[in-house]
Amino acid sequence: MDNLYKLTKQGFKDLQEELERLKDVDRKRNLESLKDARAQGDLSENADYDAAREEQARIEERVKEIEIILKNYEIIKEDTSKNVNIGKTVIIKVDDLPEQTYTIVGSLEANPLKGKISNESPIGKGIIGTKKGQTVNIKTETKKEVKVKIIDVK
Repeated sequence: MDNLYKLTKQGFKDLQEELERLKDVDRKRNLESLKDARAQGDLSENADYDAAREEQARIEERVKEIEIILKNYEIIKEDTSKNVNIGKTVIIKVDDLPEQTYTIVGSLEANPLKGKISNESPIGKGIIGTKKGQTVNIKTETKKEVKVKIIDVK
């Protein structure tokens, strides 16, 4: 399959743990909520029952989603070069903003607020392959052009 989900080792482990929690903890808790709501009688106007059913659907949807990912993934290989690549942590300076540290990850693991940017994002794409000390011009999603200086690559 060509469209493999790119995951770091930690991202893979996190998904396995989430799947285990959904199946072993969240499903059981949800079943108890459904039982309690059914015990209240009339289900047609039972907000607790409706909420428990919605939660059940959310849990099952996420279980399916993770199972698909875990059947179609590849672990990002360690890159020993000094170039920016997936799995590397970079310190960058965007225009005149303070330096920021990010780890380049696959799109599934991206969470800029936690210091993880996607290899498919404009900045991620723009800095892959660069080296410490290089500066590149990158056009953001809003069509604004920014200067990104690579301070360090780890």
